Amino acid sequence: MWKQSLDAAGIREPQLRRDYTAQRRLVARARRSSYLAARLLLPRPVLPHVVAATAVMHHSDNVLDTGPKPQRIAAWASWEQQLRKALATGEADVPLIRALLHTVTGNPRLRPALEEYLSTADTDLDFNGFTAESDYQAYVDAYSLPAFWLVAVLLEPETDAGRYRALCRTFIDGSQRLDFVNDLAEDLREGRLGIPTQTLERFSVSMEDLRAGVQSPALGELVTHEVESARAALHTARELPTLVAAPHRALLAAVIDIELLTAEAALTRGAALLQGSANPPLPGTLRALREARRRARGPR
Repeated sequence: MWKQSLDAAGIREPQLRRDYTAQRRLVARARRSSYLAARLLLPRPVLPHVVAATAVMHHSDNVLDTGPKPQRIAAWASWEQQLRKALATGEADVPLIRALLHTVTGNPRLRPALEEYLSTADTDLDFNGFTAESDYQAYVDAYSLPAFWLVAVLLEPETDAGRYRALCRTFIDGSQRLDFVNDLAEDLREGRLGIPTQTLERFSVSMEDLRAGVQSPALGELVTHEVESARAALHTARELPTLVAAPHRALLAAVIDIELLTAEAALTRGAALLQGSANPPLPGTLRALREARRRARGPR
């Protein structure tokens, strides 16, 4: 199926096919459920380009998050320079960037999306937690949405694009909030919590108790509040698939459904998220994919 997708996308030059295939392997390893959904539900001509954009998003995220801050600053400066130079010259020596350039050529709207992302992505380098909800919302605007937009812009409708972007923002707000509460244990180990300090104080949850692993009723209430807020945004975002072309609707619907399954699992886990993240149940995930695939058996 992958070779057929490359053919359908008009990617025929052997080196370029190898470049895209390398990104497919990266995405399949790092974002297995997302890749499976895209492979099952996207039209074949679109799949390689979504894979290339997702690979750039994933690699950039790793550069921003891996290692001590001085190392991350230097690594990001180097990566950003490579991307900007490639966009300016149309040439690159790195397989990931070569695939990206080819995708930009066929999808011109991706270029301004990349420029937007590169202009604000270093926000993540300075992220050490939030004081207030407004700080979290600013992070979503500066980092989470531009990162998600690298992929979402490839599915952007020709009309009502403003409403589409607004709902993408709603979706990523719910998804990011869910990630921050679901990854509570991991973020505590890394020393940068994604739940605002003022929200912790509102529920009488202290950093000392969190670090000590205290699974208190107050923490359970905090988790419920954050997950329910995330679910409200995700439910609102269910309008998103109705705005895109018919062949793209199933993927967006499945992604939202899987996020909602993750939210349900996190809600059930409650204060025990201090011990580790919750995952969506496999049977439910497979049902969501099957249902989306059934709905997609129209024009592809």
